[in-house]
Amino acid sequence: MKPLFAILRLLAGAAIITAIVGQFAKSWSLVPDRAFFFVNFFSYFTILSNALSAIVLLVGAVILFRGRVEPVWFSVAHGSVTTYMATTFVVYNLLLRNISLDQATTVPWSNEILHVWAPLYVVLDWVFAPGRRRITWRQFWVIPAVPLVWAVYTLIRGPIAGWYPYPFLNPANGGYGAVTVYVLAIAAFIGGMGVAVRALSTTRWPYQSDDASQERVAARSSAS
Repeated sequence: MKPLFAILRLLAGAAIITAIVGQFAKSWSLVPDRAFFFVNFFSYFTILSNALSAIVLLVGAVILFRGRVEPVWFSVAHGSVTTYMATTFVVYNLLLRNISLDQATTVPWSNEILHVWAPLYVVLDWVFAPGRRRITWRQFWVIPAVPLVWAVYTLIRGPIAGWYPYPFLNPANGGYGAVTVYVLAIAAFIGGMGVAVRALSTTRWPYQSDDASQERVAARSSAS
């Protein structure tokens, strides 16, 4: 199964990069203030979560091709991007699907890859790909760290730049009370999804984890 998932990770990573570049290139050719657009483009959580996922998938493909035991740090990164991509999928399809965002124009095929197909693959990869390691509660804090930093950055930069990546983060649309409700709801989802991702990392389904394999080897060494 490892060669299969290595190939799938390569394909998924390449598709994500192509989608990001496709949307960026199209918007870049239309916007008047390119410096402002550049910062705004990489301020979207969708772009951030997909870019991180592409890196994790490509690194994960190399690990599988080499047949090495997955490092713990990689499993934490893998679990983190799974949480972010699940959030991207849910928030987009519940709140943003029929809303036009400030990116000059939306490239339909890129939009669907970044908001639907890539998130679905990353979640399925976490569930079915072999090699994931156990994420401890001590390591769990890494998962919500990136969304927390992004949210703080967005809410600080928003009033300064006069620009927000998503309408529900803009106080002009219902005030700070509405923004707080949305942020808390999304934070709760991220926390819940993170807990689910961590819980799955502690199980042996559908494969025996590398943690379990290492424990068995250690037990045999002690017995001998």
